[in-house]
Amino acid sequence: MKIVFIPALIVVLINKEQDMGRELIRDEVESIRDGATAICLSAEAAEDIIRERGYRDIDPENVWREWLAYKAD
Repeated sequence: MKIVFIPALIVVLINKEQDMGRELIRDEVESIRDGATAICLSAEAAEDIIRERGYRDIDPENVWREWLAYKAD
């Protein structure tokens, strides 16, 4: 089983940062992750969603590190 965020967690974070007009801090990123909508799917169903999106979402267990890496690119 795999947790999949709907919409993708990265999209939620990008939108929140744009709405706020400033960079998010770690506590905000983690709070947004904790309050985001997610579903638990079989590995196969989760991979289908990833293929449909065309990208992998950031790992919720490493949300801050992956958010910073995304921002650095």
